[in-house]
Amino acid sequence: MITPAALANIRVALPSRAPGTNIPVVVAIVGGLLIAAAFLAFVAAHWTDLARLVRLAILLAGIVGAHGLGAWFARAGRPVLADLCAGVGSIIFGAGIALVGQMYHLGGDFAGGMLLWAMGALVAAALTGSRGVLAVALVAASLWSSMRIFEIPDVPHFSFVAIWFIAAGLALAWNSRVAAHLVALAALPWWITTALQVGLEPSFVLADGAAFLFGAGLALGVAPWQRASSAGAVLSIYGAFSLAGVSILEVATANDLFRTHAGTVSQSLWAISSGVAGAIFAFAVATTTRRAGAAFAGIAIGLVLLAAAVWSTPQAGEPWRAYAFELCAMLCLVVSGMLDSTRPRIVAGWLGIAGVIVAITWAVKGSLLHRSMFLAVAGAVAIALSLALNRLLPRDHE
Repeated sequence: MITPAALANIRVALPSRAPGTNIPVVVAIVGGLLIAAAFLAFVAAHWTDLARLVRLAILLAGIVGAHGLGAWFARAGRPVLADLCAGVGSIIFGAGIALVGQMYHLGGDFAGGMLLWAMGALVAAALTGSRGVLAVALVAASLWSSMRIFEIPDVPHFSFVAIWFIAAGLALAWNSRVAAHLVALAALPWWITTALQVGLEPSFVLADGAAFLFGAGLALGVAPWQRASSAGAVLSIYGAFSLAGVSILEVATANDLFRTHAGTVSQSLWAISSGVAGAIFAFAVATTTRRAGAAFAGIAIGLVLLAAAVWSTPQAGEPWRAYAFELCAMLCLVVSGMLDSTRPRIVAGWLGIAGVIVAITWAVKGSLLHRSMFLAVAGAVAIALSLALNRLLPRDHE
């Protein structure tokens, strides 16, 4: 079928494939980790016997040696091993910050040390293009932000957003899906720690954060630039799963054991604006692209926000409206994924439906008989809606 001449032309036209993570690479990674662990154990055993300058020299040699070995692997066409070495170098850099502070009895500002570690790792990531170093930088930045949030509990730590945007810029510049996953995942700890602040309703803030991530991901996913659309697709996945997780959390904590506040808790304007912006993004995508899937995603976001608003207001009895909002929101999430042929969104919706049903069934508050009646009515309504849609829609839309 293919002549030798055509085969030669194909090999010339196509670039050579970079070696992947095969068995020799895995064995080499394990060997490198064992040698690094042995080096650290040896240094730790003799740490107090070494002079300060010798300790600093060892830390500097570890950082330079790790990055130098990574450069050698990069020249040899071993990107996985090069990335691993760069990540090890950034970890040694973070350990060096702590050890230098311990040796010279510097101030106990651990959050400041985490910030210095994150900034150094970000610089290293920008210079080396290492995804592992980017992960180290985001972990250090998340720890720094969490410490600052709990030091000043009533003020959101917006400084983390600046570092997050720098990391997002690197992910776009690299056009890397792995980096996009790291950046999207790093946004979740910030929203969680912010939601746990004193004076805020956690479920409401988490709902706003999930709505913003989901809506922003949908808006970024329809951008005309391939790098932005790819990153937006990844961000929308985490937003969809976050929306499902918030729905389950709201139903699971709908009893008095988790509702200890008396009176309505005032919500921050920035949190409300974030949730509303997420819904606006989704409906804007539906309007500009005329995609029904984005419209159902916007409806799901709006229903989750409505349920959070209902739960933030103390009331007698069970919140039946909020239960209905959450079930309808997860159903809309499944429909949205099916219309857009987005499997992660479908999975998130089904997990949300299952989790909400389980949470309603096993909630501490209220009567089990009443909840069983509610679920039966909801199931009957869903079946009736299915029969109506089966008659209205063509067969190829089933």
